[in-house]
Amino acid sequence: MMRRWRLDTESSVPPFEQIKLRILDLASSGEFAVGTKLPSVRSLATDLGVAANTVARAYRELEQTGVVITAGRSGTAVASGGDMIAAQVASAADAFAAVVRDLGMPTSQALKIVTAALERS
Repeated sequence: MMRRWRLDTESSVPPFEQIKLRILDLASSGEFAVGTKLPSVRSLATDLGVAANTVARAYRELEQTGVVITAGRSGTAVASGGDMIAAQVASAADAFAAVVRDLGMPTSQALKIVTAALERS
């Protein structure tokens, strides 16, 4: 499941965003069904070689969008509620915005690129 996956250390997308996107992908594809328990924060952090706070942030943001639910010591699981598609698009948009900021591209230019891409699809 998550053990086969590694972060892209060359990516300008922050590690917590990569974690969010991966979980969103697994949940929206059905590979992670509703109720599937996610690895503990510490376990996933160790597997990915990141700080526990990085995984905790990803889980927290996924919980805020309704993709996962955390039940104290019972852990974190894929939730039944929440709009997975909207959450996935929002997360991808956050990652895109981070790249745009890192490259110093003006917002107006980035919006034109996104609009053109959407019109081509």
